[in-house]
Amino acid sequence: MADRVHPHDSPPPGVDETSSETSETTLKPATPESDKPVPSPGTYVIHIPKDQVYRVPPPENARRFQSLTRRKVNRRPCCLCLCWLLGLLVVFLILVGIAAGIFYLVFKPESPNYSIDNITIGGLNLTAAATTSVLTVSPEFDVTVRADNPNDKIGIYYRKDSSVEIYYSDVRLCNGVLPVFYQPSNNMTEFRTALKGSGIVLTSTMKNSLVQAQTQGEVPLELKIRAPVKIKVGSVKTWTITVKVDCEITVDKLTADAKIISRDCDYGVKLW
Repeated sequence: MADRVHPHDSPPPGVDETSSETSETTLKPATPESDKPVPSPGTYVIHIPKDQVYRVPPPENARRFQSLTRRKVNRRPCCLCLCWLLGLLVVFLILVGIAAGIFYLVFKPESPNYSIDNITIGGLNLTAAATTSVLTVSPEFDVTVRADNPNDKIGIYYRKDSSVEIYYSDVRLCNGVLPVFYQPSNNMTEFRTALKGSGIVLTSTMKNSLVQAQTQGEVPLELKIRAPVKIKVGSVKTWTITVKVDCEITVDKLTADAKIISRDCDYGVKLW
């Protein structure tokens, strides 16, 4: 059999194969040197001198760097002052604690004791106006107060501007003052103080409550004492301290021969 001959594209007439190859070569544009391959995106490490990173800020952040630096410099003295103040406060508190401990060990202070020994009542005639709804009274109380100072080396100055008040159901019936005197150490003093009230208005409810309490033989009263004092330790006097005494007293009747059935006194001080 004869071999099959495949057809071959022949060049156009008048042009040979060699010239066609040459023309193709000349028609291709030349690649310029600037069109270099573009690197693919990714992470790159750029090396910068260490002194430039830490010491020389970029121009756009120079002002911010200066302001932050000034803040740190200005804050440093404030922190030092605060630390000094805290340190001095701690030292002061320690010294005060030591002084208080020494004072307690040397003088062994004890609280004074107060009690109500006797009371007489006048001006509260509840039966004379039994038909009226509102009663106006002018009570008069004589109260005997006992003050006991058990300290060995401490005296007490009782000063003026004291007050003694007697209440019934939050209504003040009368008031008075304590005498001004000095109570030495290891001393027990009794003194009488006169308390007076004028034009005290008792409502019908309060009047009936007093009448019923007197009938039962148990009239509750509240006595309040506020006394400014100065404590004497050796030859040194303290500032003025207010002694507060609150006593719950129950009497059998509201007359001159009234007797105290029960008494309970609470003692406290106001240092400033």
